[in-house]
Amino acid sequence: MGLIAMSERDLQRIEILSKVIAGRMTMVSAAHVLDLSTRQVCRLLERIRTTGAASIRHKAIDRPSNNRISDDVRDYAVTLVRERYADFGPTLAAEKLAERDGFACRAGCCAAG
Repeated sequence: MGLIAMSERDLQRIEILSKVIAGRMTMVSAAHVLDLSTRQVCRLLERIRTTGAASIRHKAIDRPSNNRISDDVRDYAVTLVRERYADFGPTLAAEKLAERDGFACRAGCCAAG
């Protein structure tokens, strides 16, 4: 198996959970230190026991967001903003893109009328 990059938070979690597994720390105190519920600590412990320490790493790392805007749509919107709305602020530009160009505002800020 190759190297796995982990954040400081993940490494701290593994260290604390290893103490729980070794019996040097209680699950309640580990939950307090990690700022998690005891139920979540129990779930993390189970995951470490079944699939190893690498399972602590977030599953969505190195994957694009589910809410990602396609590159073509983003490039088109940026082009329109530069051409038509260059002197507008971000909120007004988003409102004009929604109003005049048919772009849907994801945050809902443009829906209020």
